Amino acid sequence: MATNETNPYKLLKTKEIIAILDGDTQYQEYKFEDGTTVPVAMPYLSGPDLCGVSTLFGLPMSYSWGKGAANLSRWQYLDNLMEHCMDKNRMSDLLAYLFGKEQFANRLSGHGVDEIEIAYAHITAEIIQKINGLLYFGGNELTVMGNNFIVRAIGSKVEVQAPQIKSIDREYIKSISNRAMQDVEQQNFDSAITKSRTLLEETFCYVIEKKGETPSDSGDMMKLYRQVRELYNMHTDGNTDRRINTLLSGLNSIVSAISEMRNKDSDAHGVGANRIAIDEHHARLFVNSAMTMADFILSVAIKNNAI
Repeated sequence: MATNETNPYKLLKTKEIIAILDGDTQYQEYKFEDGTTVPVAMPYLSGPDLCGVSTLFGLPMSYSWGKGAANLSRWQYLDNLMEHCMDKNRMSDLLAYLFGKEQFANRLSGHGVDEIEIAYAHITAEIIQKINGLLYFGGNELTVMGNNFIVRAIGSKVEVQAPQIKSIDREYIKSISNRAMQDVEQQNFDSAITKSRTLLEETFCYVIEKKGETPSDSGDMMKLYRQVRELYNMHTDGNTDRRINTLLSGLNSIVSAISEMRNKDSDAHGVGANRIAIDEHHARLFVNSAMTMADFILSVAIKNNAI
């Protein structure tokens, strides 16, 4: 069990970050297609709410009502809960609960399913980006890998079991691409690039698993792509038509570019000196390229009777 002094989640126990997590801090508003808006913020957690969450995670707390009631501040409730979860190695579970879609139900209800999915993805990505802006100067970041919320040194490698992808089809690819394009239209290029990279990674993992193999480290997209090429015999050689070889070479470039842009321009690392500015037409190109690549890989798997 990690001690508080060595537990990287300790970095989240600042008043600024706790104010984000308990819903005190709000950023710009998110606008739905019908013109209604909601704040880009975590759901507001009242004192009774925090006592309920604490009890849920094995730290029984009660909230007293009436004049003279001796309650802790909301900041203290969450600070104590985070300390408890670190001691029990459950900080990732706590963050997954706080960021869970169901926690945003009251704020996002009343809209269509696709709109809710897009809004939820946008809001949570923005919040994590703001947290990473606070962690950045210490050289750290909060990143999400599957269902795991991890605090790590920026760019460091964390071994997490590759998620099992239940099903990917053309509708799924179209849905993720639409969400990414929505980010582009809202000038949120970082989030769009992240979604593009995630779509390719998920597609690679899916077709690898369909061959009965275990995906390579999901943090290295080029390694995943090489595994796909090996399993599905997607090689350039002298016996293959020149035009096909040219196409496959172009696909290599697409994957490499998206993988590199994910490291330099995505919303995972906050704002740093190594980030480069991109324009809307570049972001659109990334989204469309990822969608095309994912659809092609899915077609290759279908042709090989893997799906």
